[in-house]
Amino acid sequence: MDRLTAMETFVHVVETGSFSSAAKRMGIGQPAVSKGIAQRDARLAVRLLMRSTRGLTPTEAGLAFFEKAKRAVDDANDADDAARGASNGLSGTLRISAGVTFCRLQIIPNLGPFLEQHPGLNVDVVLDDRLLNLVEEGIDVALRIGNLSDSGLTARKIGQSPCRIFGTPAYFERHGEPRSPADLLHHQAVIYSLSESTCWTFTQGAHQYPVVAHGRLRVTSSEGIRAGVLSHQGVAMTAEWMFLPEIASGEVKAVLTDWELPPRDLWAVLPTGRMISAKARAFIEFVEGVLR
Repeated sequence: MDRLTAMETFVHVVETGSFSSAAKRMGIGQPAVSKGIAQRDARLAVRLLMRSTRGLTPTEAGLAFFEKAKRAVDDANDADDAARGASNGLSGTLRISAGVTFCRLQIIPNLGPFLEQHPGLNVDVVLDDRLLNLVEEGIDVALRIGNLSDSGLTARKIGQSPCRIFGTPAYFERHGEPRSPADLLHHQAVIYSLSESTCWTFTQGAHQYPVVAHGRLRVTSSEGIRAGVLSHQGVAMTAEWMFLPEIASGEVKAVLTDWELPPRDLWAVLPTGRMISAKARAFIEFVEGVLR
């Protein structure tokens, strides 16, 4: 097994967590994968993988090797794509990460044309509202919403969504519709507990009005926000995209629309220090088109 193929094999094992899954992805037998990893360990005289409850995971040396190996494999694939010409599409595997709700509503339903344009490209989608370690998880590009807590990330702002206070007509019939931010003190809020603050700051012209939201229901995912609002348990302050289908149907309505809330930015985030690959660049441009 040549060095580049060995690197590619190792990358697939780390990304899939097992020899069998890596073999299936590469279209080769599992013994060939096992042998390639063993030869790599012997050549480097260091152990790159260990077994854990999650399957095969890289050691500290393996993680360092993975980052460099993936970069080399991506560069080789980019060189192949450049030689074929853009008209022939991209190839290989693109591994992306995004929040569950955003990806379910905005990305996956629109992936068809992107996949048709690049028939040689496989897309692995990691759905997780947590901020994953992009290197450890083998992510090529992540979509993140809100403020970026790590200033060292390589990021590109690709969109923005206004925020509103949302609730169902049934909830407002029972509890009344707020006419000012102060009225929210008498309402139950469905609170996203992973956010930095429960203080909602409203702006109207030169005036600002902060309100500390309170509620009995706190959730750690956007799906929980949607479920809480749609089951009439309270109001939520969130980006407009989260309820676009329900806004159109009238199942959910925005209130206090004469006040402004800080918008939510959407970022494309790359592993630190990594050059953007042709696959990642094409995907980011696709997402920008979807948002437009």
